[in-house]
Amino acid sequence: MRPIQSSLSLVLTALIWGLSFVAQSVGMEYVGPFTFNCVRNLLGGIVLIPVIFLFDRRSSPRIAEGRKFSLLEGTPAQKRTLLIGGVACGTALAVASSLQQFGILDTTVGKAGFITALYIVIVPIFGLFFRRRVAPSVWLAVVIALVGLYLLSITDDFSIGRGDVLVILCAFGFSAHILLIDHFSPRTDSVRLSCIQFLVCGIQCGVCMFLFENPSVRSLLSAWLPILYSGVLSCAVAYTLQVIAQKYVEPTVASLILSLESVFAALFGWLILRQSMSMKELAGCLLVFCAIILAQIPQKRWIRSVA
Repeated sequence: MRPIQSSLSLVLTALIWGLSFVAQSVGMEYVGPFTFNCVRNLLGGIVLIPVIFLFDRRSSPRIAEGRKFSLLEGTPAQKRTLLIGGVACGTALAVASSLQQFGILDTTVGKAGFITALYIVIVPIFGLFFRRRVAPSVWLAVVIALVGLYLLSITDDFSIGRGDVLVILCAFGFSAHILLIDHFSPRTDSVRLSCIQFLVCGIQCGVCMFLFENPSVRSLLSAWLPILYSGVLSCAVAYTLQVIAQKYVEPTVASLILSLESVFAALFGWLILRQSMSMKELAGCLLVFCAIILAQIPQKRWIRSVA
């Protein structure tokens, strides 16, 4: 996949994710957050299994005919890396997506999209833990993002909504997920990594579903369309596109493109759910988006190993 194709794939990913905010909001009118995440992630993982099988047959027809299908492929070391990567990415995804689901219950789709996109600013900051310096432009972006977050989330009585707090925490979770994908995707089969992470995420959310919620077949059938969209397109298609495309795009550039999901989320929230924002909240969105752009100014001359 060429860099231009990879970038376009990430734009499509951002669009799918932006619309997914609407699907998540609508779906939770019928089922709980853990139930929604469990079913959609298991669905995403299951959909990818035949895709992996077809990719195997297409890449090595003769070899594929004489071997049994397995999600874990390669040498023992490669299998171990794939399994560790799948569990790590799946766990980060379970935490981040669950926080997001609960947050969307108490905030608008547009606000959730812009707050979630703060992971673009957080990712370079997390680089400090890997002995990398942060560019001055990123620190400025952090300040702008904090001002934007204040306008977007803090009310006139200086309080912040529960939903906004949860979505802020989910942004940290997605930052960890992006860094884990960046670490494991060049070392593993991208589609297999994506499949395993969905299955891990779905199982973990399934445990919470049975502990804290009361799922029913009737409620699941009522939410079939949002779950189908989120499972097949948002999970199976979009996350797999992300994993594959990030092999050929710098992490900061990938983060910038993926941040467009916040714009798409606000747009679809307005068009489909008729959700609107006040001038104060719109100003906050603008500042957050400016911070996102500023954080992605080429930083190779600034960010370098401390060692």
